[in-house]
Amino acid sequence: MIPVVLSGGVGTRLWPLSRANFPKQFCELLDESLLLKTLKRISEFGSPWTVTVGEVKHLTDRVYHDLNIPTEQILIEPMGRNTAPAVALLLHKMRQESKENEIVGVFPADHLILKTDVFNEAIQVAQACAEKGQVVTLGLKPHYPATGFGYIEVTNDVFAEGKLDIKAHPTKGFREKPNKATAQEFLEQGRFYWNAGMFFFKVSKMIEHFQEHLPELWKQVESIKADFSNVGEVYGELESISIDHGIMEKISDQVCIPCDLGWSDLGSWDDVSELSETSPMGLANKATELSIDSSNNFSFSPSKKIVGLVGVEDLIIVDMPDALMVAKKGQTQKVKQLVEKIRELEMKEAHEHIFDVRPWGKYAVLYDHGAFKAKYITVDPGHQLSYQRHKERAEHWVIVQGQGRVTLDDQIHDLDKGQSVTIGKGVKHRIKNTGDEPLIFVEVQTGTYFGEDDIERFEDDYGRG
Repeated sequence: MIPVVLSGGVGTRLWPLSRANFPKQFCELLDESLLLKTLKRISEFGSPWTVTVGEVKHLTDRVYHDLNIPTEQILIEPMGRNTAPAVALLLHKMRQESKENEIVGVFPADHLILKTDVFNEAIQVAQACAEKGQVVTLGLKPHYPATGFGYIEVTNDVFAEGKLDIKAHPTKGFREKPNKATAQEFLEQGRFYWNAGMFFFKVSKMIEHFQEHLPELWKQVESIKADFSNVGEVYGELESISIDHGIMEKISDQVCIPCDLGWSDLGSWDDVSELSETSPMGLANKATELSIDSSNNFSFSPSKKIVGLVGVEDLIIVDMPDALMVAKKGQTQKVKQLVEKIRELEMKEAHEHIFDVRPWGKYAVLYDHGAFKAKYITVDPGHQLSYQRHKERAEHWVIVQGQGRVTLDDQIHDLDKGQSVTIGKGVKHRIKNTGDEPLIFVEVQTGTYFGEDDIERFEDDYGRG
């Protein structure tokens, strides 16, 4: 099987932890990022591919490097166009590589699954069904009348079965997100299951479905050249449509495998709060909550922080260095509306953090003042910054960990912990990590402008202009 991750998302539902430039699947909400967990989980079945957008390619590259997966298996969409175009692009690539007879499994990037034994067995049954020409979905047994998920209705017939009471049933139909009363009816009837966006198919069979049900979209995707040189032009004209609406709701040869995976999409801070109470998998939460006459609250911070609560209840508090979010429990789905307000005010906190992850490492802003700016910069072993210069600022670097080789106007300087270097305005410079551990240095900028766009690159290992 070829496991494939669809890694979209705009970073709104778990704001202020997730942002547009650093969406949920990359956040280390748990002991490691959700994308890393997903790729590890599905690597049991084959070397994973990922379909994502260009804005987060460098973040995806880093996860792939950590797992020693070829980055050539990252397929880049020029822009998000929903799940049907993403799957069509994947099919087009698979056919170019003569993989029409392969089985593909599609998985979201940012879901949590605790019962991996059930998950693995369900996938085994799904593969067997897909080999017989079926399109297969995993249906999640509902625990409450949810209105935020679509549902899949099944018949009582059994198409195939495996161990752990895993059975594949013919699919009767897909249902849109219901209202509360309808969701309660679904729960009581017992043949409706949450649609979690995990599905399986043979490449050639799904191509046939696109040709029949989304012929114009498929024709457009087919026109993408082998080197993807015209992918931006083609993608800009594609209809934005989900695979459920465009394909799954229209085909008859499909089955659903109901299962209890210990699943959560962590789609809101309410979900995260519940996870903290019910799951053995701990959150990467460094908040110390101290309460006086308070109850049923949840505080989260990725850095050490005392959160003092007096006389309040049913609150969710999320603290980041540049933003604080306080919400009533049960109301955190409205965080998306809050982010939209921040965007309307053109505030950068809607889409970026005070830190950034780059192909060579990462940095965090320690202090940003009108007269100077300070950063904490980490360069991964074997990596180096671009050879660059600035017109508006000078920089002073102090090495606090590791060894680095600094180039100043083509002159080489090797620096160790405790040593420093000053870089004047207009001086070409770069630093390379020459050691086996992360190179960490503090950068202090002085000048008149400290924006990231004051960079003129002369050489770059990562193809940036």
